[in-house]
Amino acid sequence: MSKRTLLRAGRLVDPASGHDGVADVLLDGAVVAEVGPGLEAAGAKEVDCGGLVVCPGFVDLHVHLREPGREDAETIETGSRAAALGGYTAVCPMPNTDPVADNAGVVEMVAARGREVGLVDVFPVGAVTLGQRGVELAELGAMARSAAGVDCFSDDGHPIREARLLRLALEYARAFDAVVADHAEDASLTDGAQMHEGEVSAMLGLAGWPAAAEEMVVARDLLLAELTGGRLHLCHLSTGGAVELVRAAKARGVRVTAEAAPHHFTLTDDAVRSYDPVFKVNPPLREKADVEAVRQGLADGTIDAVATDHAPHAREDKEVEWSAAPPGMLGLQTALGLALAELVGPGYLELPAAIERLTAGPARCRRLPGHGGPVTPGAPANLTVLDPAAHWTVDRARLASRARNTPFHGRELTGRVVHTLLRGAFTVRDGEAQR
Repeated sequence: MSKRTLLRAGRLVDPASGHDGVADVLLDGAVVAEVGPGLEAAGAKEVDCGGLVVCPGFVDLHVHLREPGREDAETIETGSRAAALGGYTAVCPMPNTDPVADNAGVVEMVAARGREVGLVDVFPVGAVTLGQRGVELAELGAMARSAAGVDCFSDDGHPIREARLLRLALEYARAFDAVVADHAEDASLTDGAQMHEGEVSAMLGLAGWPAAAEEMVVARDLLLAELTGGRLHLCHLSTGGAVELVRAAKARGVRVTAEAAPHHFTLTDDAVRSYDPVFKVNPPLREKADVEAVRQGLADGTIDAVATDHAPHAREDKEVEWSAAPPGMLGLQTALGLALAELVGPGYLELPAAIERLTAGPARCRRLPGHGGPVTPGAPANLTVLDPAAHWTVDRARLASRARNTPFHGRELTGRVVHTLLRGAFTVRDGEAQR
């Protein structure tokens, strides 16, 4: 006899189907059995969702789980737990592990470990080039045909310098309809850079990372995507110029999708005045006008997805002087609250649109099976239940990640995950991880 659960009287927000209204959702084992008002389900265990929002599970296109190689900073288990607590049912870990995920063996290990932990679905991203060195293509076909079924490749953090190599990657990946995701940075303009180039960098005397270094590569990538017909995804857009380039490319039919990280629509380079390395990220925190442009890009759909770029670091690595600290910050457990605070609260997005950028939008970028909705009979029961009115204060010591490098420690946020379900099983219940 299958296990049946009835999510009773929640506000079902399902961007993939366009549904937004009070409804019951009946789960039968791992799948959605029925959706509608006033369902009768004898024998089902009822969960009162009155006053809560029920939606597809969140999808994160860009995380760093550090395993294999840097388990002192994060593991697939601790990162998966943080993801589930943040409302995620699917995450896509980047390949900058040790060894690099540039072959079938490593991506299969990551995917298998994700299944073993069982808190979220783990869809590994494979490296574009061997060792992420930007010299020769990695075994893209072998990773695509592997048990991990990799359909996205990126040298994230190591921009592909040669246009010829990116063209080859886009053409090769097109053969199996995979995505090439690029970190847009002209390293010849950013070598030695410590923060965004602008008024604040000049005042602090820190070498600047100009917006043009991102925008030049975005322009190049878009031209190559147009030339090849390949599927391009642009990681963590951070400048107004980059957003405008993507907007124009989409208008002329280029096959491009894009993501933005919560810190790039929340924080500005003013935070660097503290010299606290927790604010050091790549690409760097930008100016107020860039933050506004990223918000507008998310509002009009130019940017398809909110992706956390969750980047945990061991304390001894991050808590050093600014110039020696690696870039990156945590993001999985604060993404929802920041989206509500910085996008919904000021009116850039209505709640259903914000949920779309966390669910159907990212799932569409990678065509992830069973994620992002729609919440309809027969679909996998990958769901998040959230309280949009709940107030909570970020406490780095209470985060599930093994690392502690969040810039939002002590900040009060509104909006918190109550339940997360992966194929009908509670991974988070009443705000507590179940494993």
